[in-house]
Amino acid sequence: MKKVLISLIVLTSLFLVMTACSTPKPIRTETSVDIDRFMGDWYVVANIPTFLEKDAWNALETYERKGERRIETTFTFNKGAPDGDLKTYTPVGFVREDDPSNAVWGMRFVWPIKAEYIIMYVDEDYQETIVGRRKRDYLWIMSRDPDLPDERLNELIDLTVEEGYDRDKIQKVPHEGSGD
Repeated sequence: MKKVLISLIVLTSLFLVMTACSTPKPIRTETSVDIDRFMGDWYVVANIPTFLEKDAWNALETYERKGERRIETTFTFNKGAPDGDLKTYTPVGFVREDDPSNAVWGMRFVWPIKAEYIIMYVDEDYQETIVGRRKRDYLWIMSRDPDLPDERLNELIDLTVEEGYDRDKIQKVPHEGSGD
């Protein structure tokens, strides 16, 4: 009995180690991103928020190119209400050198850690984008206009669900004056 129990523990441990080390399945990645056209203001209209973004209003991500592959980023939002405390974060994005599409970045909030940042979709006019991660733990649906029509937002959400995101975790980000 003792040998069976030990064998079961060893097998369970091996299974857990193997599944923990497994690579997430591939995620849709935009085939070509024109970095210069991607720069500027993007309103976060829906997301699966990080702990920093919970209860965010008026979320705005601004990108400014600083060199061939370095992107200065400013992320601002009001905490808890349209007139809540203004929060500002300034991570730095790095377009991966081994990615000819310019769609895979590392986003650094704290040195030396770079979080994965994948541009999954950008429309041909660079008015809407979806940014995600292979882990499907965080997601940002952004637009140049905070008043993205619900029908279009639902189409973009459908695209993320097709990529393995959980629809129930995606939440709309309210913007003052946008009718939310």
